[in-house]
Amino acid sequence: MTGRTSKVTSEPPRLKGAGAPRAEASRPARPAARAEAKQPFDVARALARIREEVKEHADAAMFELAARGHRSLFEQLVACVISIRTRDEVMLPTARRLFEKAPTPDAIARLGPKRIDALIRTSSFHEAKARTIHEIARRTRDEFGGTLPCDFDVLTSFKGVGPKCANLALGIACGASRIGVDVHVHRVTNRWGYVVAPTPEKTMLALEAKLPREYWVEINRLLVPFGKHVCTGRLPKCSTCPVLDYCRQVGVTEHR
Repeated sequence: MTGRTSKVTSEPPRLKGAGAPRAEASRPARPAARAEAKQPFDVARALARIREEVKEHADAAMFELAARGHRSLFEQLVACVISIRTRDEVMLPTARRLFEKAPTPDAIARLGPKRIDALIRTSSFHEAKARTIHEIARRTRDEFGGTLPCDFDVLTSFKGVGPKCANLALGIACGASRIGVDVHVHRVTNRWGYVVAPTPEKTMLALEAKLPREYWVEINRLLVPFGKHVCTGRLPKCSTCPVLDYCRQVGVTEHR
């Protein structure tokens, strides 16, 4: 034996040509790198693609309600109140049931809150909504002669009516250029990276500053079914999304 001893090292031996350690090689790409490959966002082309994509799905409930004859501003506003925190599949038959029973502001006002509540109890927060609907009907009859004016300030003067419902009702019933921002419009446009806003109210302001007016009403009609069936809150269908080449996928960690 000789007096030499082998040198001990804490690093494991590397194979020739192995390069970076395995853990480093398997690290997922950073979101910034993914975003760099995207095209500049073309909202006209994006919405044209989505228009084709959602043809196979049911229309957003308030637009569907208008198509079925309930297109007055009063009906649209009441329907939007019913829709708050309630799925379209529930809102649509609930609103139709109420209007079949009481088709005018006077008829709904005469029902009273308790009977309204019984008719809309399939929706969430139905007791509070019944009081709001009764107040809208009473004031529409007593203050406006049975016909609501196409006035944002009048609509938002009703307790329980916010900018989303006022804008949607005005856009559908009055043809006004208004943006109705619900959870789908808020989530999708921020996921795209088209706007950056923490709340639906601030998303509305951001869209008003950026979105061409020709899309102000239609964006809700398109993004409600798109958000329900494609750009879903959890596990969006990014692999088959028609606007993936534009979307920055902000906040998306898992997808289908």
